[in-house]
Amino acid sequence: MQNLPENVILFPKWRTVLEEESLQALKEKKYEDALLKLNKLLSYQIDSYEIISGKLICLMELGRHHEAQDICEELLKHKDEHYYHYLHIYLTILFQTNQYDTLMKQIDYEFQSNAVPSMMQEQFQQLYEMSSKMKADVSVEHTATYLDELHEAIEAEDYRKQWRLLEKLRKLRSDPTQEVISLLMKGSIHPVIKTAVFIWLQDINYKDKVKVHKWDTALNVKPDEVPNIHNQILFKQILLIIGELEQKDPSLYNLLLKLLNHYLYVRFPVLPGEEDAEWIAESLKYVGSSYLNIPSPTREESSIENRHYIEEIELCETLYESIIEES
Repeated sequence: MQNLPENVILFPKWRTVLEEESLQALKEKKYEDALLKLNKLLSYQIDSYEIISGKLICLMELGRHHEAQDICEELLKHKDEHYYHYLHIYLTILFQTNQYDTLMKQIDYEFQSNAVPSMMQEQFQQLYEMSSKMKADVSVEHTATYLDELHEAIEAEDYRKQWRLLEKLRKLRSDPTQEVISLLMKGSIHPVIKTAVFIWLQDINYKDKVKVHKWDTALNVKPDEVPNIHNQILFKQILLIIGELEQKDPSLYNLLLKLLNHYLYVRFPVLPGEEDAEWIAESLKYVGSSYLNIPSPTREESSIENRHYIEEIELCETLYESIIEES
């Protein structure tokens, strides 16, 4: 909405007429008509609390919640005398549009300031509790749907869909079923999918032991006791070795970092020994150099250990990219 030049004024009589007509239109629930008149007043920089709140009500009743939310967020940047009234409208918009997380964070922030007027504290607390319940209900509903879809995707061997559904379940912080946990032991399950399941268990601090079969190796571990990929000593050692390239050849370094992340993701939680960090780093350099057409020793000239890891890194990159699409 564009304002008219500041030297253009609205005669008091017409201002009063517009204000009364917009109020009457609001009372009669003629929201389109009321909005036109309110926007006219705002174009003359008549922006009282009554005018702005009237416009917000119109937008909400017309289903234009996104516009109303944008206006509220702009208004809340300035803590004037009407701050908490605008905040109440803002929280109502968030609730009506199912933005429960954002609503709860905003209320947490407001209560931490210890400045919420006593007359509004109970209302905000009720909104918080209702949002918490609604969020939990939505989570349960979505979890059931995603688990059903995951079962179908496994039957169909649709690996990409499996991974996307596991990511949704992880972000919901849902509790995995025993059927999902058993995927970690099945030979028919893609290694990337097993990683997604294990990271989900780590995210919810799963404390029971689980069996993982991967790379011809069986593990029996507690997910909450296994360091995440970037906290693994092996990752840090390799990062230290290839770190010299960060200034010398940034393009190669960034590629090696990507290859390393993909390699360890596919292997996780069954990783090579820390004593092989040097071999893996050298193999990463070989693979990265070949991708960028940088001259390097031939594969045949590499040691047996390097050849093993070169092949494994290339395989893991193929497996990773076959499932996960990075933007």
